[in-house]
Amino acid sequence: MIKYFTWFFFLASISLIIVGYFLDVDYSEKLIGGGVVLLFFVVFPLFSYYRWKDKKVEDYMITKENIEKMRNHED
Repeated sequence: MIKYFTWFFFLASISLIIVGYFLDVDYSEKLIGGGVVLLFFVVFPLFSYYRWKDKKVEDYMITKENIEKMRNHED
């Protein structure tokens, strides 16, 4: 479900940017700015949450155990 929200907001933000760029109206800069704000403050956090929700952060941290695993993996 969150995947579809992310796609919807992504398409909405890209549409706002394109429409603001090509339309010659007084508020075209506001359309572009709204699209950029929507992209960075809504789409990227939703995407990041969707991709990281079932992952363990400890697997991606540099700890002594992970360094030892990397050293043993090279041999």
